Amino acid sequence: MTNFGYTLMTEQSGPKDLVRYAVSAEKRGFDFEVCSDHFSPWLVSQGHAPHAWTVLGAVAHATERVDLYSYVTCPTMRYHPAIVAQQAATLQILSDGRFTLGLGSGENLNEHVVGEGWPTVQRRQDMLCEAIEIIRELFTGELVSWRGDYFEVDSARLWDVPEVPVGIG
Repeated sequence: MTNFGYTLMTEQSGPKDLVRYAVSAEKRGFDFEVCSDHFSPWLVSQGHAPHAWTVLGAVAHATERVDLYSYVTCPTMRYHPAIVAQQAATLQILSDGRFTLGLGSGENLNEHVVGEGWPTVQRRQDMLCEAIEIIRELFTGELVSWRGDYFEVDSARLWDVPEVPVGIG
């Protein structure tokens, strides 16, 4: 069976419009919706960049059937992996199990904003692999402490832990 999806492009529309588009897409029969996670629009003329996770929370509340995806979140620069795990677990609960966490190694346009420089491709991929390990550990609901090559987690535990599918983009 073929599934059809709708892209909620945060760089092209404001948050209220994105929620309205998501509801409309669900009514028109789309099977899933993906939400781009950008700090900045690709072009200044696009003029929008609302916080993707906030938009996804509003979309989860406003829709009933469509699956939802982050498209894609970089858990290595703007967001720490522990925060991504908590966001994903919360969104999975709010969406009644319709959320899939889409992860990737990022790109300079959006990740440079925290002032950490722009790592090489290999380093970004290594950081992503470590971040995914941390996220999966936190999804167990157990207490996690981590001292890795790139990240530290000090006695963290997710208290609300649904099963969250993870996709790599």
